[in-house]
Amino acid sequence: MLRPCASRPVPACAPRRHPVHDLTHGDVEQAAARIAGRTRPVAVAPAGPGTPGRVWFALESLQHTGSFKARGAWNFLAAHREAGTLPRAGVTIASGGNAGLACAWAAQQQGVPATVFLPENAPQVKTDRLRGYGADVRLVGSEYAEALAACEEFARTTGALASHAYDHPLIAAGAGTLLEEIRARVPGLDTVVVAVGGGGLFAGVATAARHHGIRTVAVEPEGSRALHAALEAGRVVDVTVDSVAADALGARRVSEAALAAARHQDVTSVLVPDDAIVGARQSLWDEHRLVVEPAGATALAALTAPGGPYVPAEDETVAVVLCGANTDPGDLVRRR
Repeated sequence: MLRPCASRPVPACAPRRHPVHDLTHGDVEQAAARIAGRTRPVAVAPAGPGTPGRVWFALESLQHTGSFKARGAWNFLAAHREAGTLPRAGVTIASGGNAGLACAWAAQQQGVPATVFLPENAPQVKTDRLRGYGADVRLVGSEYAEALAACEEFARTTGALASHAYDHPLIAAGAGTLLEEIRARVPGLDTVVVAVGGGGLFAGVATAARHHGIRTVAVEPEGSRALHAALEAGRVVDVTVDSVAADALGARRVSEAALAAARHQDVTSVLVPDDAIVGARQSLWDEHRLVVEPAGATALAALTAPGGPYVPAEDETVAVVLCGANTDPGDLVRRR
């Protein structure tokens, strides 16, 4: 069972570097109980012609705040509320956007002050929405790592509860609830395909999928390959980030929990080029009228890229997670 950080006289609770074995299917089940009735159950829809195998879209882009992050954010705050470790200074997080939105939303819903640190190049649509959730938004640096350093200093000096965009077992367990819902809606599910940034969604989904004997395909942009690099090196390493999906998948290193999950034989790690991500995002609009951010289309790119890195078998039932919709749709044009 996962435990929130222990309370202190001034309860500044920084994300702990947890042992990789901490995340279990039981943690995902506990998270599911916490978020029940608080988040939107995932909707699924058949992909239809144009994709190999029997492919379903998991429309997590319809989730509160526009991404799967709402699940982990609610679970994180609810667990601390249960433990009595929510400080008066509230919660703080460093985020490229989606995790910050989810944290601000969950904090607003639970009556907790939220301070969110983002890189200065975060999309305006995300910063505007953050302020709409009542968050104190602070823009620092050009990369996630710089925003994270400022967030950690803020937590240290104010006593605010520090959340994390992906590297915390409560966050990953909350994300893993998505797999439980997909499985309930897609009979005979064989494989789930999911984008990877820092690895919170992947670690949670892969943990739940493994419990049910379901394969996981982890998809990263070629220019943002923290998981792929960690698998090659045999340990977590820093990578440079240069991708059209970097605002959401731009972590310079993957979590230890994600690396541990990726080492199982039921996981396949693949890379996709930016042009395939852009093409998948455009096709979702052209063919289905679905608006997603580049990160939200990254999983689909593994199936639709020319000579795709993942080709399902004809009889394979696959769920592709469309994980986020926080984007400016102005660059989507009709190609008919």
